[in-house]
Amino acid sequence: MIYLYNTLTRKKEEFKPLKNKTVGLYTCGPTVYNYAHIGNLRTYVFEDILKRVLAYNGYKVNHVMNITDVGHLTSDADDGEDKMEKGAKREGKSAWEIAEFYTQAFKENIKDLHILEPNTWCKATDHIKEQIDLVQTLTEKGFTYETSDGIYFDTTKLKDYGKLANLKNQELKAGARVDLGEKRNAHDFALWKWSERHSERHPEGFQPKKEKRQMEWDAFGKKGFPGWHIECSAMSTKYLGQPFDIHCGGIDHVPVHHTNEIAQSEAAYDKPLANIWMHGEFLLIDEGKMAKSEGNFVTLDTLREKGISPLAYRYFLLQAHYRKQLNFSWKALEAAAVALKRLQQKTVELREKEKNKKIHGDKEIKQKFVEKISDELDTPSTLALVWDGLKNNEISYEMLLDFDTVLGLGLGEIKEESVEIPSEVQKLLDARQKTRQEKNWKESDRLRDEIFKSGFNVEDTSEGQKITLK
Repeated sequence: MIYLYNTLTRKKEEFKPLKNKTVGLYTCGPTVYNYAHIGNLRTYVFEDILKRVLAYNGYKVNHVMNITDVGHLTSDADDGEDKMEKGAKREGKSAWEIAEFYTQAFKENIKDLHILEPNTWCKATDHIKEQIDLVQTLTEKGFTYETSDGIYFDTTKLKDYGKLANLKNQELKAGARVDLGEKRNAHDFALWKWSERHSERHPEGFQPKKEKRQMEWDAFGKKGFPGWHIECSAMSTKYLGQPFDIHCGGIDHVPVHHTNEIAQSEAAYDKPLANIWMHGEFLLIDEGKMAKSEGNFVTLDTLREKGISPLAYRYFLLQAHYRKQLNFSWKALEAAAVALKRLQQKTVELREKEKNKKIHGDKEIKQKFVEKISDELDTPSTLALVWDGLKNNEISYEMLLDFDTVLGLGLGEIKEESVEIPSEVQKLLDARQKTRQEKNWKESDRLRDEIFKSGFNVEDTSEGQKITLK
């Protein structure tokens, strides 16, 4: 059995699919106006573990991920500049070129992190018709009103608006989140925005200059573009139906984006959008949220520049539960890189050991692995179990690779690599080799202890001394 924490009900539930052994999974993808930072990527790693756990338990997963390439404004309050248009100005390119470049960069990131690709990629700009149709449905059902800058969803028309974020119990007052402007209620949100907008008025009262958008479509009698939230509702329903099984995203999506997805989808079709909602917690840096807007974001390329592989970052993430905030530090990441290296070396050792003799691991370890990883995707406990099993010789090479179909660390792909030995350690090895030739076992043991203190294990084989990281 698989147990998952449902943000909507605020409790852990046994997973029961809508269709036998088939799972509809929608994960909110990137807004492709810049590189994804490692905080963004933490969410995609958690979703990948979820997908792998479902598959490990025998489910067929139909995974859909969107690409937001229009409509995500710089403010959740439905104002500010479209992030795509802003990115185009920043780099002197078209919004379409920006979208294509950063989409490919994101796909490279998930490949480097061994994140399995979705069955369906869906770009917002490829599904404008579906979004217009959904806005029209909401208008016909009386859930919308028009202002000078767009079509808005009237949240007061929906009795349980905000249930995902528990907004009703927060006693939020009108205007607490945003300036109302022409909005009737503080939490009303844009479904469709009109293209025409003006630059700030000149202090002497000259006529403001009109700025033309790069991305706009004819709908509702004017040029316009979709709001951010309507995109996911339209595309998830198209590819997975409504309701579907699981909807995922970052914890920051709860109060606005996912709350509004639920509102518009349930208002349009009178049934739930998804049965289970799951959210990954923030990655912190210096105890604050990592964000592009804060200018404190780190990318996978930043890690590479420091000699740290993307898979070391994946291992770092697996050491913490996805629903707990995780503080990023270079020291902790480097420790994760060392631990991953040890695991890779242990994998090679098991492979060599079992080259001519197949060994079966302990069935009890296998059962514990399934139970732990299927209980809220508990990767920290699962990793600890793996290390204990390796220490006690209870895990075979074949079993380790089986576990890695969930962990996603690429253990079956590694090649035996020579260990880089510092010059001072090499001197100790040479001295020990001489003492063994002289049968000075006491001195040999002393030198072995010195080598161990330096971070290495040394093993005496028929082919001589074999050294590995401890």
